[in-house]
Amino acid sequence: MNDKQTEANSKRRWQGKVIPVLSLLLVIAITAALFVYRDRVAELGNYGYLGVFVISLVCSATIILPVPGMLLIFALGATFNPVFVGLVAAFGGTLGEITGYTFGYSGRRIIGGDRVFIRAEKWIKRWGMLTIFVFSLVPPLPIDVLGIVTGSLRFPLWKFLLGCFLGKAILYTGMAFAGAWGWEIILPFFS
Repeated sequence: MNDKQTEANSKRRWQGKVIPVLSLLLVIAITAALFVYRDRVAELGNYGYLGVFVISLVCSATIILPVPGMLLIFALGATFNPVFVGLVAAFGGTLGEITGYTFGYSGRRIIGGDRVFIRAEKWIKRWGMLTIFVFSLVPPLPIDVLGIVTGSLRFPLWKFLLGCFLGKAILYTGMAFAGAWGWEIILPFFS
């Protein structure tokens, strides 16, 4: 091997170690900041549909730590058009899930081998976008973990985003309608 090949291999090894660590630190920083400033996130509802978008984006950008985005979508569905609230929130939430995908895309060595990771990996390989859709549609399922898995598998980003959007659109629109209908049912009891 000549000196140029040795230098190129050394540079690739260095990048292969630094980029995953930097991605992990960025995701942790975003998650921690959103958790610390979660009260400020709730105030974004005052900005209409832009607030709905930003709330959903911010809440979905966290990894594992829950931020109460669904409750805000529920409440905003009573204030604004529930269909638009659901679709705007789904768009923001889908873009927010890119943090998990990016983390997985660059950090396979950090997370591979966990039992949950291995199981999710099998589901993605077998059912692909359907798995992403179901995880986005059913709130207790860990879409964050699935985002990391799809990124580490180098699953096509557009398929990940489409599956996320479709699942979140149904979930968030349903939550917004529940908020709209719920307030109409509850308010007469307090008048």
